[in-house]
Amino acid sequence: MPIDRASEITIGIIGGGQLARMTAIAAYRLGISIAILDPDVNSPASQIVQKRVVGSLNDISKLRELAETSDLITLENEFVDAPLLEQIESIGRAVYPTSKTVGLIQDKLTQKESLASNAINVPRFEKVSGADEIIDTGNRLGWPLILKVRRNAYDGRGNELISGPDEVRFAWNNLNGNSRKLMVEELVKFDKELAVMVVRNREGITVAYPVVETIQKEHICHIVKAPAQISVDISKNAANMAKSSIEAIGGVGVFGVEMFLLEDGRVMINEIAPRPHNSGHYTIEACFTSQYENHLRAILGYPLGSTEMVTPAAVMVNLLGNRQGDSIVQGIDEALMISGVNLHVYSKRTTRPNRKMGHVTVLGQNIDEPLDKAVKAASLISF
Repeated sequence: MPIDRASEITIGIIGGGQLARMTAIAAYRLGISIAILDPDVNSPASQIVQKRVVGSLNDISKLRELAETSDLITLENEFVDAPLLEQIESIGRAVYPTSKTVGLIQDKLTQKESLASNAINVPRFEKVSGADEIIDTGNRLGWPLILKVRRNAYDGRGNELISGPDEVRFAWNNLNGNSRKLMVEELVKFDKELAVMVVRNREGITVAYPVVETIQKEHICHIVKAPAQISVDISKNAANMAKSSIEAIGGVGVFGVEMFLLEDGRVMINEIAPRPHNSGHYTIEACFTSQYENHLRAILGYPLGSTEMVTPAAVMVNLLGNRQGDSIVQGIDEALMISGVNLHVYSKRTTRPNRKMGHVTVLGQNIDEPLDKAVKAASLISF
């Protein structure tokens, strides 16, 4: 049953970055209040929410403080330890996605094991606890391999490409293998990188947004093309696989499912994010219901909204920092002179190279026109 609306609902979000900020904007449209926990007093979400808890995401006293002011808890990143979420659940406060789901996802090895055990196609992978094991694995699976940090790494951070045995010890030391848990995966040769936003509510009803193509720049999502220019059969297969993945982990809320389209037409799951995702920003303008609103609907027990696009095509381009220092936005006037540009600035107080500072989305009748406009607008803006 949905949460009673006799009084104002407050949702607590663990994390106060841009994803929490955009979730809060969607919440206000539904008359929902937002509280956040974040160590940064000037985080993007803290600037627009009424209720703030300042502190570490893994401080149980701060998590309890957030829970006391909230009707239920959700998160904008997977960095909070699952056992701490379980403690919040034990005092009677619902957490979505649940501590069990987060526990299956936040460790990339556990995530891959969970998917593989449900017959979902993933790259070949293995746990490793030393450089010699990596060499043995490479000799069996073939070189090159990708060495990955299992926890708290994103946007390509925490990954090392190993071309052969001679590079193993450097990669191991570079990722602090003696003090961090690592795993290896085969290097997948793919034709395109795809992504699907999946929403699953508390009753197990699951819907998927259109399959999109993502283009990476230095391991960071740079451009999202919606929908992906792929066959109907591949699109259906990708969407079904993404939904099956979220059902396998008992997910509630919105999830970003990153995928590889292989050269032979097969689809393979890369990683799952248990939260709103960069590849779903386009849904704010391009779909009947944004990923943020559908996340709220799912965790509150409300009917899920339509995931269909309101336009034949849309392109999102990330705005990345290109310098270190205070954030001063330039070029907005010029960018907004381009017709159809939807600009989102995250209001981060400091910038650094490749930090996500905002995004632009453009709608169109085909991919080409919005792609040209979005790339042009993004090139005019700097931080």
